[in-house]
Amino acid sequence: MPGAGTDKTRRWIAAPGPVFVLVEPQLGENIGAAARAMANFGLARLRLVAPLQGWPNEKARMMAAGADRVLEAATLHPTLADAIADCSHVVAATARAHDQAKPVIGPQQAAEAVAPRVAAGETVAYVFGRERNGLENEEVGLADAIVTLPVNPAFASLNLAQAVAVLAYEWFKTTSGGALPFAMPDKSPPAPREQLLAFFHALERELERIEYFRPDEKRETMVVNMRNIFSRMQPTQQDIRTLHGIVTALAEGRKGPARGGVLDGTQAELLRALIAGSAPEEAADSGGPTRGLARLLRRNPTDAERLLWRSLTRDRRLIGAGFKRQTPVGPHIADIVSFAHRLVIDLAPAGESADAAKTRAQRNAWFAARDYRVMTVEAAGLQARIGEVLDRIAMAIAARS
Repeated sequence: MPGAGTDKTRRWIAAPGPVFVLVEPQLGENIGAAARAMANFGLARLRLVAPLQGWPNEKARMMAAGADRVLEAATLHPTLADAIADCSHVVAATARAHDQAKPVIGPQQAAEAVAPRVAAGETVAYVFGRERNGLENEEVGLADAIVTLPVNPAFASLNLAQAVAVLAYEWFKTTSGGALPFAMPDKSPPAPREQLLAFFHALERELERIEYFRPDEKRETMVVNMRNIFSRMQPTQQDIRTLHGIVTALAEGRKGPARGGVLDGTQAELLRALIAGSAPEEAADSGGPTRGLARLLRRNPTDAERLLWRSLTRDRRLIGAGFKRQTPVGPHIADIVSFAHRLVIDLAPAGESADAAKTRAQRNAWFAARDYRVMTVEAAGLQARIGEVLDRIAMAIAARS
């Protein structure tokens, strides 16, 4: 599975490139970060001149974040002269003017000047100095040109790895033509005019039903403006299908678990109370009114029941427990039941009447007599206790198992 931009299934770019030379780097972390930047832009030739923390360096490997092949191929040199001995052209990276009669160029110019030489098989080097004070005068004197960056002159010094990243980026952009590694996927062709007009007609039909186009004399202008909004989007066929679905859903109301009703929380509480007061024999009748009311409540849960059900179905410990809502168990309707674990969750409503409480207690006793464990959950203040309730349910299931 690729990480944040790292994909080991793709081919590693191994095109010829310049050598990057780090002179007396002080921190292993900066060497690792520089190697990572080189790998980002297809560069692999790293030379180290007397790193102060020694070599190899574990901190460098940690900071390289997967660019191990750059570190493993890095070579160690005692002096800069030794590191660039085989180079036909050397560019010194520095943020300070060294008052030397050498061409001073920017990173893009440097890449454009170096690219033909590398393509011709020459060995070309970019040289970077120490984190604290950069390159010394005599080290710059070994170079053919100076590369510097267009930065704030009052704060011109970059971190070593940042400087490497900028020059490596300009090199890669120049030699690759600036091609990006990916583009927006074209998964759906543009919507034909016929499909677009069909969507307009469907949308306008539904808006007519709710008397959106008012006053009537502005209807034509409103339609034209609305159509222009969607036309400017240049939608694809998939876009139009999605928009069609949105309009249909808004027009026809809720689907899925909520199909069959649009009760609010208060109405759902009243429905629960009605079911709780029903005689057991009515619940046992598959064609009776209580069964129908239970199905309606299943589609329109109370606020507490919705919270508990949503939490149950999202808790990894409980997903496979097979819980069901408002389901008949013998002559009774259980709020939530797991037949696999013979566990009934009884949601006790706030402000319950004495008769309803008595009926609920009798129902729970019936469950208990048939080897169901009944767990009563108070609906009042459930939001603040939901974690505790889920823990209790998980423990009950574990005990049953």
